[in-house]
Amino acid sequence: MPTPNHLPAANPWPPPHAFPARLSVAAGCSRRGDEADRIAHGAVRLLTSAATDAGGRFAPIFALVLLASAAVLTLTACKPAAGKGGGFPPTQVVMLDARRQAVTESLSLVGTLTADEMIEIKSEVDGVVRKINFDEGEPVEQGRLLIQIDDSKLAASVAEGEANFKLSETNFERMRQLQKDRLVSRQEFDQTSAIFDVNRAGLELKRQMLKDTRIVAPFAGTTGARMVSPGQVIAKNTTLTWLVQMDPVKVEVNVPERFLGQLQLGQSIEITVASLPGRKFQGKVYFIAPQIDTNTRTALVKARLANPKQELRPGMFANLDLALQIRDSAVVIPEVALMLSGERASIYVVDKEMTAHLRPVKTGIRLAGDVEIVSGLLAGEKVVVEGTQKLRPGAKVSPAPPEASLPYTSAEKTLKPRAE
Repeated sequence: MPTPNHLPAANPWPPPHAFPARLSVAAGCSRRGDEADRIAHGAVRLLTSAATDAGGRFAPIFALVLLASAAVLTLTACKPAAGKGGGFPPTQVVMLDARRQAVTESLSLVGTLTADEMIEIKSEVDGVVRKINFDEGEPVEQGRLLIQIDDSKLAASVAEGEANFKLSETNFERMRQLQKDRLVSRQEFDQTSAIFDVNRAGLELKRQMLKDTRIVAPFAGTTGARMVSPGQVIAKNTTLTWLVQMDPVKVEVNVPERFLGQLQLGQSIEITVASLPGRKFQGKVYFIAPQIDTNTRTALVKARLANPKQELRPGMFANLDLALQIRDSAVVIPEVALMLSGERASIYVVDKEMTAHLRPVKTGIRLAGDVEIVSGLLAGEKVVVEGTQKLRPGAKVSPAPPEASLPYTSAEKTLKPRAE
């Protein structure tokens, strides 16, 4: 007979039928309830084996862990779904309708203003400055006398040339008559004819040099600084002043080659200058270089701008907006509505049931405050502008008060690509 010390130990664990057959008894639980059931039944089997196996000292501990896991899964599985009865309340967000408006795509560059015409006024003859007939910075008409060089010596040279020419002309006529009568040789006639031609050419040269003592304006413009004084002896090719035509003015800019396909003659431009803040000046392209600079991969483009008040000066830097395309019905939204992930962009769109949906979009040109949407969004669809960080796909939303959207309402924009 076995002694009391050898009697089997009493089973401290309840029998298997004491455990419920299903822990997740709540109606409408999720799949996690099924997982909890499987874990619970495994714990029951482990407890049963522990009751019959005295060596399974740690099996009850494992069984308790499994039961705890089953309880957690059951609780989380039976929570009501968000957005339905008893779920989260709607999230208040600021939303706006995607608007359709005309936008102008323009290219922002920095150019340089140049005069329509600008020359250095130089002397073509040696002499003494006898008269200066302009004030510095004075507008002058075409053909106006600017500087008179002393012409007394050249006038005497012209008189000498005229006398020699008349004598050679008389000799030529006489020799031609004698040649007809065959009274002189052909050689003598040729020599007289050559002397006549030389004297005639010499007289024309002297007359031109005399004319060059009168320096006149070749076109209407504004004179520059005076570089000489009356009575000053000057040499040929000495700079006397400048003449600048400032109405119209030109702007020169180097345009990257990737934009050249969108340029054409007659295209509109708009410039601003630092000296006249807030002012804008319009012009049109009249020249596009036929070749590309291989060092900069740009092409020279020129445009003319009216400058009746001569406020624009040659040499100024010009911030230039070159209109590339005009789109009459682009879809535009506030830029803050975009959510970026690498090169991908997405937005939250709200449907008629006030449910937020995450939607990928393709963006176009950006401007501070707004962005053009090329695809993925239609005009009139509601877009979440503020509150995107609180949303998840499928969440219910409610509109914020109308005054919350006032900072995002704007008029027509000009969209500007970045020059590279």
